[in-house]
Amino acid sequence: MTSSLKEVISAYGAAWSEPDADKRLALLTIAWSEDGLYQDPSGEAVGRQALSDRIGGFHAQQPGARVELTSGFSEHHGKIYFSWRMLTPDGNVAINGVDFGTLDDEGRLTQIVGFFGPPPVIDPV
Repeated sequence: MTSSLKEVISAYGAAWSEPDADKRLALLTIAWSEDGLYQDPSGEAVGRQALSDRIGGFHAQQPGARVELTSGFSEHHGKIYFSWRMLTPDGNVAINGVDFGTLDDEGRLTQIVGFFGPPPVIDPV
């Protein structure tokens, strides 16, 4: 693969804001391994096409919403993480989140585990 990690993460982030199925799948071809696993609190998708379909479902449920990356990324030993936010059509922040991922041997994402909102508050002992 010839894409840099920055290009991979940028394409992945752009895929979440792309309502057109063909353009979204083209972005995921850059960013996502064929059999990658995506998980967040609302469900999961296995494979590039399944992730594209899941993102399409997001657009169907939230017309005009978009996701944007809110940080750079940190990577070591084939593991990454970065933060993002979902914006409503009028630009308000609906939710913030963080994704943790794994890269395959070609530098594409092979797994993302996403979390919504800030980390839980520590319970006092």
